[in-house]
Amino acid sequence: LQKLLHLLQATDDPLIQEQALITLGNSAAFSVNQDIIRNLNGLSIIGGMLSDCAPKVKEKALNALNNLSMNIKNQEVIQVYIPQICRNVESAPLNSDLQLAGLRLLTNMSVTSDHHHKMVDFIPCFLHLLSAGTERTQIQVLKVLVNLSANAAMTRHLLRAEV
Repeated sequence: LQKLLHLLQATDDPLIQEQALITLGNSAAFSVNQDIIRNLNGLSIIGGMLSDCAPKVKEKALNALNNLSMNIKNQEVIQVYIPQICRNVESAPLNSDLQLAGLRLLTNMSVTSDHHHKMVDFIPCFLHLLSAGTERTQIQVLKVLVNLSANAAMTRHLLRAEV
């Protein structure tokens, strides 16, 4: 895992980055690896890939963070990327794999109300995707909105959002 993270930092080749991110994401299926990746500063390294220019690299980074977000300690680190994840969802092509990867990660990050406040400004985006997206996109957006709606503090924001 350490070598994969080092490789991710050392290369600018998007194909190598994608493969390293896929492997890290798959490794995160095991809880022991989630802790190891966090302890190796892997969440920040992977999170740094969210600003990469290559959409496929961003998508693979979102998928890896999604698998890593199943751990509460990891969520505390990942939460700093929520605004960037939301911006990636907003700017991604409609119904793209990149957009869906971001929505899946936001679904996991919104299961508890701890980080809902970081998504408030993007509620209009979610509502737009709900009306404009395909069924797959709509389902993912609905999962985020259902999680947000479970928090009474979000009611005003959800009801006042302009679409």
